[in-house]
Amino acid sequence: MRGLRPSAPAGARRRTEALLLALVVGVTVLGYVNAGLGMNGEPPAGVARFAVSMALLSLVAHLGVRRFAACADPLILPLAMLLTGLGLVLLHRLDQAYIDRYGGEANAPGQLLWTVIGVAACVAAVALLRDHRYLQRFIYLTMTVALVLLIAPAFFGADTYGAKRWIFIGPFSVQPGEFVKIMIAVFFAGYLVVHRDTLALAGRRFLGMQLPPMRQLGPIVTVWVLAMLVLVFERDLGTSLIFFGVFVVMLYVATERTSWIVFGALMAAVGAFVVGSTEPHVKNRVQAWLNPMAIFLPPDQRPPGLTSDQSAQALFSFGTGGITGTGLGQGHPELIKFAGRSDFILTTVGEELGLAGVMAVLVIYALLVQRGLRMALGSRDPFGKLLAVGLSAALALQVFVVAGGVTGLIPLTGKALPFLAKGGSSLLANWIMIALLLRISDSAERQREADARSVPEPAGVLAGT
Repeated sequence: MRGLRPSAPAGARRRTEALLLALVVGVTVLGYVNAGLGMNGEPPAGVARFAVSMALLSLVAHLGVRRFAACADPLILPLAMLLTGLGLVLLHRLDQAYIDRYGGEANAPGQLLWTVIGVAACVAAVALLRDHRYLQRFIYLTMTVALVLLIAPAFFGADTYGAKRWIFIGPFSVQPGEFVKIMIAVFFAGYLVVHRDTLALAGRRFLGMQLPPMRQLGPIVTVWVLAMLVLVFERDLGTSLIFFGVFVVMLYVATERTSWIVFGALMAAVGAFVVGSTEPHVKNRVQAWLNPMAIFLPPDQRPPGLTSDQSAQALFSFGTGGITGTGLGQGHPELIKFAGRSDFILTTVGEELGLAGVMAVLVIYALLVQRGLRMALGSRDPFGKLLAVGLSAALALQVFVVAGGVTGLIPLTGKALPFLAKGGSSLLANWIMIALLLRISDSAERQREADARSVPEPAGVLAGT
């Protein structure tokens, strides 16, 4: 048939996925052994346990996708598992360095437990949510829950490292912003499917640009105000940027109006400038971004509010790593102290795997985002298309704000690097996001195959000519 691009059958997709997962297990186990050799000169004692854990996690996830989403994209699961496995390797390497220097407890075993929970949640979501369009029925309930979770840390959370991002329940802590990014993507996808024609109405022209009608600016102004409230009351720059950025990206995709992007960028810049100039915590982070090396001046000569050397140590780490790095286990990422296990875990990659390692990690993230955008292009379902775009944009924005903050491109945000950094809430939310992407890609491919079967063959083909 002409005009239709053939796609691999479900069996071939799952075989490709299985081979890639086997490669992922091999790469992560090799990294685990290499880290032990670099730190102690011998393979770590728990290498067999780590290998079995990665193999079982990959097998369970693969069997779940094969059973409940056989037509799903074969790259999504291996990419997510590779990032998760690399995160476990880095945390294991950091645990020994931190314990030797500062004492405390290991974090890698807890992260492995959260990985098991995350993969189980992913398989359960794929099995129970047989049609992603079912979520469209509950978009207002979803947004109500998202708003409650979004504002909860302002009232029930405690200040942690200057921001109110967590809710503490006994010995446990929950970072609701990680789940909110999924919920707002679901809500915006459902909302824009219904109202995109209204939002695409043409308004006045200004400087050669078609402006949206003033009446239709209400949604973007409302979301902008909510993002600013999060930034002011919770001092959470990362969540507010992701929250507002996802909405603007989805709004542009739904309406194809460049003016929404321009207005969104201007409003984000104005809000960030005002809050960054007035809110002390955000202002201090901007100061550390502008003058990272000033921390080494005498205290009376430092800019006001500059108290942390993390940004400076991060730049030293990247400089030490060079192109190829010092080798796993042979650097000093523990000098960044507690943050080395969260957003600054990327500096461990930069120091010990070099620029090549950092670029490899960023390419893996880029591939994961690309697969999400690819399925959005191939989906015939408007809700699924926008939801895939929203989830992909949320992942891309979070990686950008974390990597940009660590490398000095933008002020620090304190968000966790998806899949790599320590954090149960982040890991669980990201694996749920993977489940949604798997479900959307499976539905899109099944619809594509159904459309291909419904197209009649040309007469010459039927006649064998």
